[in-house]
Order: sequence, then C-alpha cells, then structure tokens
Amino acid sequence: MTSIKNDLKQDIIPSDRLSEIRFFFCDYTNDTHCKRLVELIGQYMNDPMGESNQVTGVKTADLLAGLANHPSSFVLFIQYRNNIIGLATCFINFSTFRSKRYINIHDIFIEKPNRGKGFGKALMNEIISLARLRNYCKVNLEVREDNLSAKTLYQSLGFHDTKPAMHFWTKYL
Repeated sequence: MTSIKNDLKQDIIPSDRLSEIRFFFCDYTNDTHCKRLVELIGQYMNDPMGESNQVTGVKTADLLAGLANHPSSFVLFIQYRNNIIGLATCFINFSTFRSKRYINIHDIFIEKPNRGKGFGKALMNEIISLARLRNYCKVNLEVREDNLSAKTLYQSLGFHDTKPAMHFWTKYL
C-alpha cells in the first residue's frame, strides 16, 4: 500500500486513485463548505498569481453573501481523499453572438501540495463537462500572461487566445 506522502510526489493522479476524486457545489448553508471556501480564496489571494499585494484579506461575510446571492454564480469544489483541495468560482453568462449561455471561470485554485498532479485538469474537465451537459456554447477564462503552468494546462484542454486577440481591461473603483 502506497502512503499519502509517496502519492503526492507522483506526477499525476494514479489511475487507481481517480475514484477518490469528487466534485460538488458549495452549499452556503454548510459551515464546512463556507470555511473551506474562505480558506482557499485566502490562499489564492496570497499566492503570487493572486496579486497578493493588492488585497488585504478575505472579508468573509461579504464573500459568502455575495456569492450565495449572486444569481449566476457557483463554486465547484474538488475533493480528494475526503479533503477539499481546490475550487473554481464560476459565473454563467450569455453570449449574444451565439444566443446561448456560457461559463466564465473567474477563479481556479488548487492548494500548493496538490499542484502538478492533474487535479487542476480534472477540475477543468468537470467544468467543461457541466457546460456540455447544459448545452452551453463555451467556457471562457482569463489567465495572467506570466502564469505559464496555467496557460500550458488550458492549452492542453483546447483553450486558446481569441482571434483577433482580446485584452482584459480594468478600471478599479
């Protein structure tokens, strides 16, 4: 029997461990889900890819109430061996060009000890499957130019820059 420590050193999720992965939506009435959501978003904010220099911390009540009450948001957790190890915060939008809904992935985060093992890919594939099941027209996301590991993952799943290339602009208020 392989120990957890040895499993985490492997490059990908061993095929005999795939059955230990579970996906589920955040239930905002579940204290464990809420606590884990806040913890993971806090870790993401403090990660170099989370622009930690621009945030002061998670405002728990605002985050939970905002997501719970947003009419088109959902948070999808990935659980491995009974531990929630990551999440995707998504919003359902509408394409006027295709007259269909689509999923925008706003945040995707896997905890550091579980990165590079295939969990991010599994989470992305679950979102893509959900979009297909619901007959949505696309899944889109934004990715930092310097986030090479994320870009490599997204490209391996068929994501690419638009033609012509689009830019994500922001005006902070």
